[in-house]
Amino acid sequence: MTSFFFTLCSILIISCYAGILPTGTQNNHKSRVLDLPLSQQEHFADTNKDEKVEHNAEYDHEAFLGAEEAKKFDKLSVEESKERLGTLFDRIDKDHNSTITKQELKDWIKSVQTRYITGDVERQWLQMNNDSNQEISWNEYDKVTYYALYDNIPEVKQVTDQYLRLQKKDRRRFLKADEDGNGSLNKREFIDFIHPEQSFRMKDLVITETIEDIDKNNDGFISLEEFITDMWDSNENNHTTEPDWVDIERKNFRNYRDLDHDGKMSRKEVELWLMPTDYDNIQAETEHLFHEADKNQDDQLTKEEILDKHDVFVGSQATDWGAELTVHNDL
Repeated sequence: MTSFFFTLCSILIISCYAGILPTGTQNNHKSRVLDLPLSQQEHFADTNKDEKVEHNAEYDHEAFLGAEEAKKFDKLSVEESKERLGTLFDRIDKDHNSTITKQELKDWIKSVQTRYITGDVERQWLQMNNDSNQEISWNEYDKVTYYALYDNIPEVKQVTDQYLRLQKKDRRRFLKADEDGNGSLNKREFIDFIHPEQSFRMKDLVITETIEDIDKNNDGFISLEEFITDMWDSNENNHTTEPDWVDIERKNFRNYRDLDHDGKMSRKEVELWLMPTDYDNIQAETEHLFHEADKNQDDQLTKEEILDKHDVFVGSQATDWGAELTVHNDL
């Protein structure tokens, strides 16, 4: 969780009443990489709150099911969870040969990712598009997202500066997303605005936004201290022992981020961090799931193999008894 996020807590609370967040408030650490995360969970996290970073099964559940479906599975019994997983197997097995190949699993995970983007865009489109036409103007977006700047609400005065800063940032992104320059965003342009990490033409702006968020001394670079503070601010956690993963990130910065070893990340180095050319998160997740479940290592998954490792793919009451969401029978 970044310091940027914490400084905007009051904004987030206010924004909840509108049901929408300024795009600038969504820059937490795990969303830095330009490729959309397969899960809103961290893949490796301190899940037991013992300052030890371990594999987080919830990441796999959300990557395989999508966040909303993962929550539904969390309330099922083991038997119900396996039954639904078996049904999912049949949907993933496109050629109906009773096995799932790596390509079929990759295609499925990609479809889950796409479904998340589509659902998120549709939800925000309906909230913003007040006149129900085929485009959203800046005025429509601005009035819904930054309504507090226009309503004389005393409680909001203390966050006016933050709102103005985010509004300016969103305005710049809006103009960049407006490819035809007509002052409004159609559905395709709106996708680029809400999810710039999916758009090649938005990548330069994403790099700029990331540097601006982390670069506290405004020198155009990201130092080691700024890089670490973005993830773990020792001033805000002065009563907590620094987790082991922080030192791992320091080593990653020195060994893999700061390529010329000058103690800071240049714009090009930030680009390589956000847009790694040698890493495919869908491929990596597919390989991980096969490693966990492909018992005979034949590069195919049978229904039996997946059901035997159901806790890797989906949750249940046995793996997450604390979930409090209602199960809907519409999977």
